[in-house]
Amino acid sequence: MSLSKELYAEERRQAILRQVNEAGRVVVTELSRQLGVSEVTIRADLQALADQNLVVRTHGGAIPGSGSGLDLALTRRQQQQIAEKNRIGRAAAGWVSDGDAVFLDSSSSVLAMLPHLKSRRQLTVITNSLPVAQDLCTAVGLKVVMPGGTLQPETASLIGVSGLEPLRHLNIQKGFFGAHGLSVAEGLTDVSAEEAEFKRQIVAMCRQKVALLDATKWGRVGLAAFAAVTDFDAVLTDTAAPAELVQQVQNLNVDVVLL
Repeated sequence: MSLSKELYAEERRQAILRQVNEAGRVVVTELSRQLGVSEVTIRADLQALADQNLVVRTHGGAIPGSGSGLDLALTRRQQQQIAEKNRIGRAAAGWVSDGDAVFLDSSSSVLAMLPHLKSRRQLTVITNSLPVAQDLCTAVGLKVVMPGGTLQPETASLIGVSGLEPLRHLNIQKGFFGAHGLSVAEGLTDVSAEEAEFKRQIVAMCRQKVALLDATKWGRVGLAAFAAVTDFDAVLTDTAAPAELVQQVQNLNVDVVLL
């Protein structure tokens, strides 16, 4: 069935991703015919999806991203609220300036920042995320610093507070964090107590803290809290975020940016 020629880029990429996952492979020429756009546009779409590790480019098309145990859970999370996370990631990258030292966590929303950071110069990225480190390690003008720790397969990240010792002397201007959920009473929470403890200590090291949360995270509560809402300077979210909860956070003098 032919799809509308009026699809926006993010909607078109979601359609492509669904087809990749359902069929196991897509071909540029066939996608171009189905979606009514040029092959150049389709190649750019596939590259954007590949930059997020959602597909693997092949000659003439693409196949699904890696299904290994290490990144399967992360890949599933990246496939949810794609358009919203891309808007949030692009806006978050606008908070980063040349010469900054920033922390990026292992959340799928933070991963959406990466394509927009590669033009920065003299940028130091501190991260416990293996996908973040892998994606940025070849970017010109960026330095990547990782803590030690124990591998967390579900998030493809390293956790463990003992691994933070080498980072304590660093001056981290900005930290960008995702979360399992946000509520005024419980704060920002995660599903893993170990991950939450790691994040709690990193939050304390950052001068400016920014939460990246799509609308599905509002009102949810995970196993363990890693920060109070008031620990954060801003929450970047999408326009579907519940208005009542957004107002409650704004009443705490935390900036909420709807994207």
